[in-house]
Amino acid sequence: MAKKAAPQAAEPKVAATTGEKAGAKPATKTEFYATLAEKTGLSKKQISSVFEAFHELHGKELGKKGPGTLTVPSLYKIKVVHKPATKARPGFNPATKQPIMIKAKPARKVIKIMPLKALKDLI
Repeated sequence: MAKKAAPQAAEPKVAATTGEKAGAKPATKTEFYATLAEKTGLSKKQISSVFEAFHELHGKELGKKGPGTLTVPSLYKIKVVHKPATKARPGFNPATKQPIMIKAKPARKVIKIMPLKALKDLI
């Protein structure tokens, strides 16, 4: 008769090193809306419409006809930054030191988000 393997002790789960506490999960959209509704006294439907308007405002301010910046008081400032095109250029693989050709990139728009002091102080 074959021997059975000895039962192994379960390894304890270790929290990710991203700064999150063990077992702490980010709130879902529903939980987020419910929390805001509870704290403000508004209905979940009203909270949803506020976020829809917030979304439209971001699109209007950061879109083609907008100024390209948006500041949400005491939270963050968003800027649209134009990155110019880059040409293909020679480079090297840092692991193997072999020469490689780095591909050209087209011009593009990138969103930069900068937290404001009040948000930094919360952390």
